[in-house]
Order: sequence, then structure tokens, then C-alpha cells
Amino acid sequence: MNTATARYAGHLRTEATHAASGNVIQTDAPTDNHGRGEAFSPTDLVCTALGSCMMTVMGIVADRHSLDLVNSTFAVVKHMSTEAPRRIAQIDVTFTLPAALSPNDRSLLERTARTCPVALSLHPDIKQNVMFEYK
Repeated sequence: MNTATARYAGHLRTEATHAASGNVIQTDAPTDNHGRGEAFSPTDLVCTALGSCMMTVMGIVADRHSLDLVNSTFAVVKHMSTEAPRRIAQIDVTFTLPAALSPNDRSLLERTARTCPVALSLHPDIKQNVMFEYK
């Protein structure tokens, strides 16, 4: 079974449909690459997928250890290469997690995040700069 199907909508946009849920996401080329920047670009999705995957696996571990990560957040900054070929050069992900987490829990969650499936699937030339704040 397909994971997703997609169609080119014209004007550098795609619409992808998740097969299991029917959820739809749209992409648009970024303004620095002939697009309007009115939706996630494909490279934005890659970077956001890294943060989402890290948060998801931390959530799995947190549930297993009865830790509450509800309302934790992350922010992503994408850095594109300045030389050809155009590609993602670096992804900065900053997590804000609860200050009440113990040092052992923090270490466990940070280790878990860094070994998520997306992190392990990205090309090794893409620098992953992952930071954790506790508030």
C-alpha cells in the first residue's frame, strides 16, 4: 500500500495525500527558488520532519517512563548550501522541554532524540545541530 500519493498542482506546488488518514499537505517552492513561499517547501518538510521525529520518539520514551512532555516545543532553522548543488547543508533544532526533568531523564531524552529514524536517515553531510532548553 502507498504511504502517500501526490499531484503537481502547477505553479511549483504539490498536494500530497496521506493514504491511511486522508490528510493533505501542500508544498510550494521557496521565494529564493522561484516560488511564492506560501506553504512548506519540500526542504522545509525534511527539516520539520527531523524535529517531529525527534519529539515523537522522545514522547514514546517519556510515556514509557511516566514523564510529561505535553506542551514541549521545538523550532527548526534550515540552512541551504551556498554552492551548487542546491541542498540542505544544516538543520538547527531547538527543543524546549520541562525544567522539572531530572538530569538522568534529560540525558535519556536527548540520546533518544539524536537517534530517531529521520536523524539516522539523513545524509551525513547534513549537519544536525540539536539543542535542548529546559524551562
